Amino acid sequence: MALPDLIEIVPLAKPVRAEITVPGSKSITNRALILAALAEGEVTLQGALWSEDTQVMVEALQKLGFAIKVEPDPDEFCNRTITVKGLGGKIPNTGTPEMPLELFVGNAGTAARFLSAMVCLGNGACRLSGVARMHKRPQAALFKALRELGYRVDSPNDKLPATIFGRDAFHRVPDSKVKDGDAVERIPTKRSCTVSIEDSSQFASALLLCARHGGWDVKVVGENAEESPYVAMTLKLIEAFPEKGGTFQIEPDASSGSYFWAAGVMIHEAISLESRFDLPVAVSNWPDLELQIDAEFPRFMPICGVQSPTWISRQTHLGDSIMTAIVITPLADHAVEFANLGRLRVQECERVVALRTELTKCGAKVIEEGDTLTVWPSQLHGAEIETYNDHRMAMCFAILGLKVTGIKIKNPACVKKTFPNFFQKLAAPPPNGLGAEIRDGRTGRKLEVSELFAE
Repeated sequence: MALPDLIEIVPLAKPVRAEITVPGSKSITNRALILAALAEGEVTLQGALWSEDTQVMVEALQKLGFAIKVEPDPDEFCNRTITVKGLGGKIPNTGTPEMPLELFVGNAGTAARFLSAMVCLGNGACRLSGVARMHKRPQAALFKALRELGYRVDSPNDKLPATIFGRDAFHRVPDSKVKDGDAVERIPTKRSCTVSIEDSSQFASALLLCARHGGWDVKVVGENAEESPYVAMTLKLIEAFPEKGGTFQIEPDASSGSYFWAAGVMIHEAISLESRFDLPVAVSNWPDLELQIDAEFPRFMPICGVQSPTWISRQTHLGDSIMTAIVITPLADHAVEFANLGRLRVQECERVVALRTELTKCGAKVIEEGDTLTVWPSQLHGAEIETYNDHRMAMCFAILGLKVTGIKIKNPACVKKTFPNFFQKLAAPPPNGLGAEIRDGRTGRKLEVSELFAE
């Protein structure tokens, strides 16, 4: 049974003790899928996220000709064990310039960017397209870099849909194979490019994931180029990945875990600095700080009664979990300035405006100045929350509903993008869930846990 189009979260009446498992990291899973397909042998990914974004990636790789086996994960319903037969940089299936292979990427930025680079390793043409929002999201810096490397990218506005031509798609061969007098367009055997990550670090990650097989020298420039945590994640994954075949473990998603750390803060009566990692609600197998910047989230929660940051940066402190911190800040006892939010504007929705609009709707005082939001302690009330088809908007405000009466979430099924069983985790009895009551927002009927899966 599908989720209703409007649900109401009922505040928790009393504290609970729970330890929640969350699905695997989307960022790591989609990077690992690309690396596995490019590996020289069979790779098994354990704890891989199985959601809309990762299913899009798997389906695209299968369409490109890769043999992939997907099996259930006994420890987490929304994870899978995924086995990929890597082909050492070869791309089995592509189309022709006249009839490119069609690849659908939905609204998955990782799939759109990573596949754009990967298909260049093939010998044919591919056309990438997605949903309407994906067609508005930036691609220009990546396409510019691919053209610098010698590939042809056809797009009228440097966004999707785009047709990308691989190395032999239009009769071009490397210099090493050109004989004197041959009338061909030359492609150097070693190529270099410069890519800006001002709009998205995924542009650099896409190129770096494929650089060894493409013979590409990639220079990363732009905002926070050397310190970008997602570029750093990519480089660490490349270094640790079993490129000759083997097994690779995917970490739980720290961004998804932030919602449950925030829930623990809101339902706990007294918190000290020392107890932030010992809350009544915790996340199982919390990752270390090597790969995911959002593993730092417990250190940046705006908590009543204890010293916590008054300035938090999307550039240096938190990734997507900064949205969770923004939404719960009206419940804190001091104002917090959230800075460097520019990238939030070009993701699943215009997140800076969306956060300000929906928090204001709930009675919060929020000021937007440039790419900064300042949020003050406020008396909140219920409201119908527009999610803009953005999974993180839905999940952030659902957590707020555990404390504030009358929070209703529109289009809750959008969480299928990264966390299809999120609402089931809220409603399941402790210790595996929070035991929250969730109602049909139009009829008031209490929904059973079995009705809360997002499909």
